[in-house]
Formats: sequence, structure tokens, C-alpha cells
Amino acid sequence: MIPSLALALKVLLVAAFGAIAVFVGSPVVSWLFGRVDAATAKAQAKDESQAPAPRLLAAGVLLRGGHWIGMLERLAIFASLLAGFGEGLAVVLAVKSLARYPELRATTSGAAERFIIGTFASTLFAAACAGLAWWLITLW
Repeated sequence: MIPSLALALKVLLVAAFGAIAVFVGSPVVSWLFGRVDAATAKAQAKDESQAPAPRLLAAGVLLRGGHWIGMLERLAIFASLLAGFGEGLAVVLAVKSLARYPELRATTSGAAERFIIGTFASTLFAAACAGLAWWLITLW
């Protein structure tokens, strides 16, 4: 294969998986929130002695900008992993946690659970996209 064509294909592949990580990650995380809410509601229906748990989807009101922050988080994680800078993952998670700490500490709603589940799912999705892109790039 022509080296310039191979390089162009690799760049397109990285761009495509980056777009998937950033834009497809949001519906995946929202879907997961819905699944967790449904499972929590089902468990509470069986045990009426439990206090009603806050809903993860409703807790999104407290964590303003979560959609955009999640997109930027996935982009940063994807880019740092593909660049071979694994420490970037720790930097992204530390900055996000420190920035959200006052909001999470001041509330008793499901905001903390939403933050943890959303961050974990978002990180895993971005890392999976980066790993798949890396694997496909190394094939040729």
C-alpha cells in the first residue's frame, strides 16, 4: 500500500473512532442511567420499607453541564490513550472530580451516584474506542 494512503486511512480511522467516542458515548451513558433507575425502582417496589432513592436521570439537573463535560472528558481520554499518555486518564479524572467536589458534597440527592456511574461508563467507553482504534491501526 502507498505510505501516504496508509497514513490517510489511519488518520480517518482515528477521527472516526474519536467521533464515536465523543458523540455516541452520551446516549450510551444516558441509556445506562435509565437502566439503573429502572433496576432501583424495581428493587424498591419489592421492599416498601426502603426510603425512595433519588433518580439518576433527575439528578442531572443538579450537575449542570454534565453532557458537555462528558463529551470533553471522552475526547481527552481518547486522545491521551492514543497518544500513549496513560497518565492523562488520571489527570482528566482528577480535574473533573476536584471541579465537581463542592456540588457533590453539598447535596443528598443522587448526584454523587450519577457522577460516579456516568464518569465510569464514559471512561470505559472512551477507553474501549481508543483501544479498538489502536488495534485497527496496528493491523497494517
